[in-house]
Amino acid sequence: MLAEARRRTLIMGILNVTPDSFSDGGKHDGFEEALTHTSLMVSEGADIVDVGGESTRPGATPVSEEDELARILPVVKAIASPARRAVSIDTYKASVAKAACDAGAVIVNDVTGMSDPGIAAAAAEAGAAYVLTYHRGEKDADINVARDMPAFFEDAIKRCEADGLAREHIILDPGVGFAKTYEQNFAALAGVDELVAMDLPVLIGVSRKSFIGKLYGAETDERLTGSLAAALDSVRRGAHMLRVHDVAAHRQAVKMWETIANAAH
Repeated sequence: MLAEARRRTLIMGILNVTPDSFSDGGKHDGFEEALTHTSLMVSEGADIVDVGGESTRPGATPVSEEDELARILPVVKAIASPARRAVSIDTYKASVAKAACDAGAVIVNDVTGMSDPGIAAAAAEAGAAYVLTYHRGEKDADINVARDMPAFFEDAIKRCEADGLAREHIILDPGVGFAKTYEQNFAALAGVDELVAMDLPVLIGVSRKSFIGKLYGAETDERLTGSLAAALDSVRRGAHMLRVHDVAAHRQAVKMWETIANAAH
């Protein structure tokens, strides 16, 4: 999967089996609804399905390990079965990551930058890839993202390797929308080139996020144009994977961009 990401842009479709996610909470939290939406995303070109059982939006109510597992395990098992797609588990809990990988997940997508110190080891034990996110815990307007983000990743990669996670199993995510000011979100996207230079796959997750809405004055369901623009700029800078709600639109946009880029060679 990660080798494939170096040849073409992979699309990670978002599947929130939650009642309270910021964009689609409650739409796919039933088992049948989740599988139906998965089938739709796969037909639209999703390479990976990112299953989340706890909302990571600011102010969301924390979910117990038991509730999160009850939400995600049946879905992960079903999607990971033959003829569907590779599964990513969107969690910050090491125990949930382990259970999801045991059920068939091949990527652990942790948006918190190892808030649970055991999560990288859990991914390593399962042989899964791990999304390492630039996340400083709290917003700090004084942080210079251009300088801080590469330094964060250099240190965090060493911590992952110390926990047994092979470097080639690490995916970098600039963490747009997490513990950042409005301006820092744009700075993180502007720094994607430097992440690509670290010679690891880079994942971008900007779909429908609030910084897009603030720029345009747009509600959540009116942010596709901004989502596509930010995603394609990241692809231009060398990003390898896009985490999105609108799979068909992003697949078509990436195909057009890649076709033009290839014609220039």
